[in-house]
Amino acid sequence: MSRVPLQLGPRERLIFALDAPDRAEAIAWIDRLGDSVRFYKIGMELLASGDYFVVLDELARRGKKVFVDLKFFDIPATVAGAIRGLSQWPVTFCTIHGWHPAMMEAAAAARGGELRLLAVTVLTSMDGGDLRQMGISAEPIDAVVQRARAAQAAGIDGVICSGQEAASVRAATGAGFDIVCPGIRPGPAGDDQKRTVGVTEAFARGADAIVVGRPIRLAADPRAAAEAVQAEIAGALRG
Repeated sequence: MSRVPLQLGPRERLIFALDAPDRAEAIAWIDRLGDSVRFYKIGMELLASGDYFVVLDELARRGKKVFVDLKFFDIPATVAGAIRGLSQWPVTFCTIHGWHPAMMEAAAAARGGELRLLAVTVLTSMDGGDLRQMGISAEPIDAVVQRARAAQAAGIDGVICSGQEAASVRAATGAGFDIVCPGIRPGPAGDDQKRTVGVTEAFARGADAIVVGRPIRLAADPRAAAEAVQAEIAGALRG
């Protein structure tokens, strides 16, 4: 079906990775960041605590946007069932893996409400060597673009990709296809991220939103760090 283009306010283009082990720590982070963050990604670590939907509801109650990052990957019927159920919750983004066209088509058909699906292309913790170990001869940029095209053809709303590939994805898919970029680092990553870019570069290359976790979470003043990212986003959007 035809989808309304993504509408995000300037301060909703920073998505904070709320990687917390339980409800108490998640709520503490939401309180700590206050108005500096309006969009949160909740993933697998919180899921294991049993508090996942409690935190999701709390985020929605506070007027925050929610990104469910569980990277569904299973047979089409199973993924469709998960997406159908999740569509009943106040969620803006949800990830599925972008490896199987039939699965993506089933997910797109099951999606309801305001839920937008993002296909994970190649994790930003992987490089060409990692792909070759998996039996994939393509370089990351080629694999990402191929999977973005397949996701678009299957009716998926957008992709997760490194900012390094955002311009190529935008050229291949055109306007209206959501591009969300994790792996945002102000300098050399020094962690498990391999394909990274800075904030301004990500938006210059075509990102609609970025996911930032450790650069904010590990900062001496996380709220100030989040506001610094917001200021850089504002500058990037002004061009």
